[in-house]
Amino acid sequence: MPSIEQFLSGFRRFQQQYYLDNDTLFANLKHGQHPSTLVVGCCDSRVDPLMLTGSEPGELFIVRNVANLVPPCENDSHYHGVSAALEFAVISLQVERIIVLGHAGCGGIRALMQGVTHEDQHGGFLAKWLSIAEPAREFVLARHADLDPAAQLAMAERMSILVSLDNLLSFPWVRNRVDAGKLQLLGWYFDIQEGALYGFDTTSRRFLPLVCPLDAK
Repeated sequence: MPSIEQFLSGFRRFQQQYYLDNDTLFANLKHGQHPSTLVVGCCDSRVDPLMLTGSEPGELFIVRNVANLVPPCENDSHYHGVSAALEFAVISLQVERIIVLGHAGCGGIRALMQGVTHEDQHGGFLAKWLSIAEPAREFVLARHADLDPAAQLAMAERMSILVSLDNLLSFPWVRNRVDAGKLQLLGWYFDIQEGALYGFDTTSRRFLPLVCPLDAK
């Protein structure tokens, strides 16, 4: 288990790299941020968007939550952290693209497929949040009941990305910028087992390799 001192040592390395060795970067970032891309990623500790994309500070605006979900647009008095971040990224920062980044072995989608949203407990934060992806679960169980649980999980992980992409278009200011050609929506899937990256292709309606595994020919 990492100690606090390990974290402090890491910050000292960050200081050295970005405030001494590369002081131009943060000299510019002190005056504001201008990321071109919003990434909606999972809070899973193994899936770091900055690491996976080799990005520098200031290049990505990142929203992380359980199972990398985007809720539908809802105008009510509740708290909407993801929607607020989305609004800020699209309207204030005017990002050029939004990437919904899912991944294999997602604990949130596993809980969804195991029925957490249908248990008799009420008021659970996790169950309520994962209900956003209920259409993915219903699709897999209805169309692919013959698959084993591992294959169903992998398919649900991908389908939940499509649910989030659809939900993005329920926000009028997202839809308007997409229709105007000023905003691109992308669905990516990181296969942690094989170290590959897949992207959703709107023409074939399939996830196709963007970066193949290292041992692929």
